[in-house]
Amino acid sequence: MVDTCAAEFEAKTPYFYSTFDSENESIPTTDKKKVIVLGSGPNRIGQGIEFDYCCVHGLLAIKEAGYEAIMVNCNPETVSTDFDMADKLYFEPVFWEHLEEIIELEKPEGVIVQLGGQTALKLAETLHKKGIKIIGTSFANMDLAEDRGAFSDLLKALDIPYPDYGVADDVDEAIRIANKVGYPVLVRPSYVLGGQSMRIVINDQEVERHVLSIFKHMPENKVLIDHFLDRAKEAEIDAIFDGEDIHIMGIMEHIEPAGIHSGDSSAVLPTYSLSVDAVATMVEHAEKLARALDIRGLINIQFAIKDNKVYVIEANPRASRTTPFIAKAYKVPYLKYATLVMLGTHKLKDFDIKPQPSGYAIKVPVFSFEKFPNVDKQLGPEMKSTGEEIRYIKDLSDPFFRELDRNRSMYLTR
Repeated sequence: MVDTCAAEFEAKTPYFYSTFDSENESIPTTDKKKVIVLGSGPNRIGQGIEFDYCCVHGLLAIKEAGYEAIMVNCNPETVSTDFDMADKLYFEPVFWEHLEEIIELEKPEGVIVQLGGQTALKLAETLHKKGIKIIGTSFANMDLAEDRGAFSDLLKALDIPYPDYGVADDVDEAIRIANKVGYPVLVRPSYVLGGQSMRIVINDQEVERHVLSIFKHMPENKVLIDHFLDRAKEAEIDAIFDGEDIHIMGIMEHIEPAGIHSGDSSAVLPTYSLSVDAVATMVEHAEKLARALDIRGLINIQFAIKDNKVYVIEANPRASRTTPFIAKAYKVPYLKYATLVMLGTHKLKDFDIKPQPSGYAIKVPVFSFEKFPNVDKQLGPEMKSTGEEIRYIKDLSDPFFRELDRNRSMYLTR
């Protein structure tokens, strides 16, 4: 147990870290059922601090529902790792080797992986194989959303448009697929964080070069090749589904065109230039996917809109970077509601959800290029921002928005 009182008097903080020793100072309680929340680990480029907001509000909801809330995370700069936020905090790397012993000691009812971003979600498979309950969406359905081949088959079955794609295990296959789906193509490794190693490429030589680089650094990964919808608009939906009803938290339209990572894009809530038909189609696709994936809790779906046709790019069965943004903009405790839905203690109809929109809210990415002078500053599918800020405007005549929209026009004319 961490001595937060510097030995001046007895510390009673539920704040623990592991050592190689025979003594155990973490004494599990026996009077309450427990739920473990996995955090997002150290903050770094490609993974925003927004997930910490999700974890904090998840912990508060778990305690409100009568469970003992246990946090596993290892970042001293986050609120979720304040010693008094959870009933018990394990200041540990979010790796299975550390989590396994915590689970053996605490014997929780289950583990929540939807709040800690991709880092937490990656542990779902191991938890499933070990027979540990995942609270919220099942592993099988989360994996269906993450597996590009299976997910595309699902989209086809639901009659939802998506960019043509292929999955390659070697360079020759990657080149063949790129020619089949048509250039330009988006080349990326599977199961990565923040668009790591994603590139838009335009010929066989670039495909060969980039695929070889991926296999060199990630030999276990497959390579995904998608037809890139050039000059398309991009938008995303965040929603909560409880098995019966869906609630669309918000629809955000990116100012930059498709091809810029969503974490690096300025985005407007609600949409500002999409047609009524396009927005209605997005909502329809979101509900179809939430039902087909049997979501319990949160889902984020990203769309590309070209010639007023709506394509689904991907679905994330977890909290996204934009979930806290929408909650703040609309003044609704969405993470609390989503966590209670995951726990199964509440349905959406139990909540009196009344968003309070006020004009438009703009998500503006924050970059730290001055700290990294040698980094390529050109934006693309690999995330480079280190945070975001929120800007409220009354209407689209606001000079701040007009300047951002002008920048978008510059992208489209390059």
